[in-house]
Amino acid sequence: MSKHTIRRRLHPAPLAFGLALGCGSAFPAMAADDATGKEPVLPPRTPADATKAATTKAAQPQAVLTNPKGKGPELVKENDGSESEHWVVTASPMNTLRTPIGISRMPQDVLHTPQTIDVVPQLLMQQQNVKSLDEALKNVPGITASVGEGEGGMAGDQFLIRGFAAQNDIYENGLRDFGVYTRDSFDYDHVTVIKGPSSQVFGNGTTGGAINITTKTPNDQNHIGASFSGGSGAYYRGTLDFSHKITDTIAVRVTGMGNENDMVGRDAVYSHRWGIAPSIIFGLGKKINYTIEYFHQTDNRIPDYGVPVVTKPGASYGKPVTEYGVRRTTWYGTTFDQDDSNVDMLTGRLKWEVNPHITVYNDTRGGMYSRYFSASQESCNATCTSALFSSHPETALVSRIGGVGGPNPYQQDDWSVQNVSSAVANFNTGGIKHQMIAGVDIEHIYDRRRNYAYNNPSARQWASLLNPTAYVPGLDVGVGSLNPNNLVNIPNGVGKKEWKTSAATDVGAFFSEQAWLTPWFSVKAGFRWDHWSSNYNATGGVATTPDTHLGQKQDTFNPNVSLMYTPNDHAMVYFNWAESTTPMGLYVTNSSEPLSPKNSKFQPERSRLYELGAKYSAFHDRIGFTASVFRLEKGNSMLTDPSTGTVTDSGDTQRNQGVELSVSGQILKNWNMIATYAKYDSKTTGGTAADIGKQVQYVPRNQATVWTTYEIAPKKPYNLTVGGGVTWREGVFLDPANTARVPANVEFDAVVSHQFGPNWKIAMNGYNLANRLNYGNLFSNRVTPSVGRSFLFNLSMTY
Repeated sequence: MSKHTIRRRLHPAPLAFGLALGCGSAFPAMAADDATGKEPVLPPRTPADATKAATTKAAQPQAVLTNPKGKGPELVKENDGSESEHWVVTASPMNTLRTPIGISRMPQDVLHTPQTIDVVPQLLMQQQNVKSLDEALKNVPGITASVGEGEGGMAGDQFLIRGFAAQNDIYENGLRDFGVYTRDSFDYDHVTVIKGPSSQVFGNGTTGGAINITTKTPNDQNHIGASFSGGSGAYYRGTLDFSHKITDTIAVRVTGMGNENDMVGRDAVYSHRWGIAPSIIFGLGKKINYTIEYFHQTDNRIPDYGVPVVTKPGASYGKPVTEYGVRRTTWYGTTFDQDDSNVDMLTGRLKWEVNPHITVYNDTRGGMYSRYFSASQESCNATCTSALFSSHPETALVSRIGGVGGPNPYQQDDWSVQNVSSAVANFNTGGIKHQMIAGVDIEHIYDRRRNYAYNNPSARQWASLLNPTAYVPGLDVGVGSLNPNNLVNIPNGVGKKEWKTSAATDVGAFFSEQAWLTPWFSVKAGFRWDHWSSNYNATGGVATTPDTHLGQKQDTFNPNVSLMYTPNDHAMVYFNWAESTTPMGLYVTNSSEPLSPKNSKFQPERSRLYELGAKYSAFHDRIGFTASVFRLEKGNSMLTDPSTGTVTDSGDTQRNQGVELSVSGQILKNWNMIATYAKYDSKTTGGTAADIGKQVQYVPRNQATVWTTYEIAPKKPYNLTVGGGVTWREGVFLDPANTARVPANVEFDAVVSHQFGPNWKIAMNGYNLANRLNYGNLFSNRVTPSVGRSFLFNLSMTY
């Protein structure tokens, strides 16, 4: 049975309804007219106001009359025709402290937000020729990629932050992206990682933090850019970025991408994808504006579940088989392995400056996700391991159906809608300044899956550990007598059912206030209340087995308190305490089994953060420094057995504490650098006896990144930019009992580029120049080797 014959289409009504919520809020507001013509009374000055004022001043038109070499003072013609001498100092685009968070619930910039926040700026992504979210996040310490657990597994972007799952904590412009897919970066302006529990802002989840993507949207500049890349691994990629101002208040922007590549260092693994993201803004530069964005990405890729981890006789812990001579290119899939996804998201964002003191926001998103997934899940049992370390390792056979009789192919169709309405108020009471933020967040997600059976699963099961073959004679999907009516046995006692459906609704209300008790000291406190309701149903199929209907409801309350000392607009010292909650069934779209008869009554995971930090933007915003120490505690930790797919309530209490440092900006003229370092001390402190005192899985003790570039003879015909960096992650344990470990990652990358006039540039990037065997996606019983040494050439133009 061809996978193309089993796809289902979703009705567009939920998507249209979601956008209508936003438009319904926008049109009455857009009909309002500020007819007073009076100069507004300025609100109390906050750090955000200072940032906005600096940006506005920099944007004012000024004519430079002298100073041809760009050194010393400039004579500037003012708006009244007079001339004056100005010292012009430009902030470095690598200094990320002045970057706005880009979320209505977090209106301050990075410098004035009391949390550890890492930003991957646009300039850095351009220099590294970043092509995916995963590549962008390599610049952030504490981020680990994973590919899911259990029956069927889940591919797509599955990240851990500070060792804790964040697969449901990926946001785009402050709204949750529920899709299970590998995100291309063609529409990214910058990526922000907000570390620590953030349920007060984002809702349930966010134990380790949240990842927010800020997209490219229309502005008041006409612009067209395009690039083409080609290189190792049959890599071909083209991107387009077009922005045009139609009228004084309406502008459009269109970004697009086409990408085709194999993966260097892995057999049979490839990705063919394309995407487009048009957007339009009404009310550009006005007090009321509304932005509409559409995003589409189609991806046809081969999932890579990596290589198994084995324990050599006499060894204290297991290692990947590639550490014992198995080729890094070895792939254990079959010709039926496929990950085809289609993602469509429509977003409407309203911003209404009601008066100088109050700004109202309403953000709405509707999403539809369609996905056909089939993957091989390899496992090397005791017999396989014994054969590998015998005198005849060629006899070792690996199972590629995991430990649950699968995984089996499935079609997944989802839709989601989310609406966040919020207001930000700035005002004074006596000598105290206030900023209040309040709002309501409503989201609903629906997931429907249909599993398909192989006609001869036993023929598919075994493959050579050293030289597997992807072709299995006679293997097919959806035919044969072993699984009548193409029904497969769903684990956890569900039986042979045709449809698995899950849905979840979250209604949340949030409030926070920041009060400046003095100009240099402020207190911020807030909370969020959520009513979470989720359900799971397995229906149809074998009539003799009852249908399964499970549900769960949770009311959660998550507070947050911060103390901030801001001696000036360039420095802040803060203390932050926050809590978050993760109910069972939260991961509706990106979990193999959201609920089961055994786990539906589990209590939610709880986490809390204590963090002390400092941020300083020095040398006229050319260099930014951050430092923080934190303690993150997590209770009632959930565990997933990789052999059975069963989720268990371990009752474990885990904690991760450590220090994080960063420096970013312009060190000297033409020399930019961004560097980060994190040292973690993680431990299981209670619960399962065998785990107590052990290091938390996936959490390294040390991790660091450095990227630096130097521009030689800028604006000269012989200009040249050279740069490079290193990404280092110490080895980590893969399981709570610390019986399996992956070696350290060390990757050296480099770039060299040349600018042809003001509009054209050519560049060459080199990745993993040492061709070191590194491991990207980590799993409790297997790991995925990272890309080998590769080179990519890029030709780009901008007008």
